[in-house]
Amino acid sequence: MEAVRNFQTTNLAGGSQYTFSKSALFCKPKKRMTASHLVAESVWKTIESTHSVSEEQLSILHFLFGKNFERATRIVDQRGVKKISGEPSGRSIFQVVGESRRKEEYFCFPEHYCACYSFFYDIANRGEQLCCKHQLAARLAGSLGACVEVKVSDEQLALLLSEL
Repeated sequence: MEAVRNFQTTNLAGGSQYTFSKSALFCKPKKRMTASHLVAESVWKTIESTHSVSEEQLSILHFLFGKNFERATRIVDQRGVKKISGEPSGRSIFQVVGESRRKEEYFCFPEHYCACYSFFYDIANRGEQLCCKHQLAARLAGSLGACVEVKVSDEQLALLLSEL
């Protein structure tokens, strides 16, 4: 764990902060908790605890996320979110259908990562968005219990994750 103790935080273009180990073995984004993040987290926690969403909460999320939230609600309405859970561990990942004609599916962790182009370009690279529509759809569907539930073995889940 020696490499974990030797971190250096660096600001990159666009104001994004990244934390690098001095041995440069890996890097991870350093999340800034903005007022928008804090408001969004408060709303998400309430939705998750009640398994329902009010008009006021929808309005707040729409204000924070704009068109991405509109697109996410369409994906949820069309049952485009799968929650793939490994057994017996209970670990899970979401698979979310895109809106393009090709209906590509993207693996994502709602609060941390999506395999789509928008996540890498708009969020990780430019820092212009808090999250992509697939992450929003996964978080909303997961909070409301509106996912298509898929059970797989832990080995199958590990294989899916290895392909990311």
